Amino acid sequence: MLPDMDQDTDPRQRERYFELLRAQSPAERLRKAAALTQAVRWMAEAGIRQRFPNADETEVRVRLTERLYGREVARRLFGAHTALLP
Repeated sequence: MLPDMDQDTDPRQRERYFELLRAQSPAERLRKAAALTQAVRWMAEAGIRQRFPNADETEVRVRLTERLYGREVARRLFGAHTALLP
């Protein structure tokens, strides 16, 4: 679990962080959020590739879908793929 920002960040630094966020345009904030989302997806995919080094591209996509959206969604999208077997 991540520590609460209120407990581990100096109040002046926390306020400066929020000032910088408020100074960004909505489009800028959206771009940064999208970039962070993409980074998380890349890290999840890298973890899958490390755990399943022999997985082909389809299996990686199946496992990533399962990790992000759950097994039922993955089954609806990919059917009875062997990566989704119990």
